[in-house]
Amino acid sequence: MFYDLNVPWAPTSPDLPRTVAFLNELGYNVIALSHTHSGKFPQSQPNPIPENPFPKHPNLQILRRITVILDDPSQNHRLAALTSAYDIVALRPTNEKLLLQACKELDCDLISVDLSQRMGYHFKHKTVGLAIQRGIFLEINYSASINDITARRNLIGNAAALIRATRGRGIVISSEARRALGVRGPFDVINLATLWGLSQDKGREAMDGLPRLVVAQAKLKRTSFRGVIDVVVNEPPRGNKRRAEDAAGPSDQPEPEASPEGNQKTEAPPRLSKKARKALARASKS
Repeated sequence: MFYDLNVPWAPTSPDLPRTVAFLNELGYNVIALSHTHSGKFPQSQPNPIPENPFPKHPNLQILRRITVILDDPSQNHRLAALTSAYDIVALRPTNEKLLLQACKELDCDLISVDLSQRMGYHFKHKTVGLAIQRGIFLEINYSASINDITARRNLIGNAAALIRATRGRGIVISSEARRALGVRGPFDVINLATLWGLSQDKGREAMDGLPRLVVAQAKLKRTSFRGVIDVVVNEPPRGNKRRAEDAAGPSDQPEPEASPEGNQKTEAPPRLSKKARKALARASKS
């Protein structure tokens, strides 16, 4: 199964139905329609994406995602409320300080940095490693680099730097395509990832295994609050005590010695030689 977890939601755009249809034709099985939000959250933030916006594609699973552009630390306290309204919660930090905060403590499923822009800082293994340790994945979007030479140059350099910082772990590749022309097939994207420093296996994992894990973890956050494990130690019944001892093997403790009065064995008399028997016979006759 192939995933594209970032398809911008534009309900009034005629390009969105064509993009979704083209993704289905290229062999994608799961896509996520992304609603982008910037600024402070209002008191009520309904999900603008309907549950089944494209019923013409029954074989295509469509998820609902929100991408929050982080430019003000004061908006972070309402992120937990978005988990129940959306299938995926992604953050897009705009500077190094907010990136560190997102990797270290904010509750989200994806961190999606705009790599088509010139970065004012360098990715550090210590920073992005915090996100990977918490089970948060980092997203690379390729669509902006298809028609723009500057964006392509920035994406190649920034994606390579991000892959070096993460050691190739925790990378998810999406399109962020607003038109059908910005979408590429799954195997074309895997080949594109080799230019950034990912191997073929890691590239396929970024299109298949890791996005599946993102969706599964996000669903687990929505459907469960806390997991409890109870360890119960069962003792064997008394009737099966001997059977349990036999299954456990012989004991290392020495067996108790037998009592000299109870289990004393009778020794056989010593055997006489032929000469001794003759002497004993002569003595008995006399």
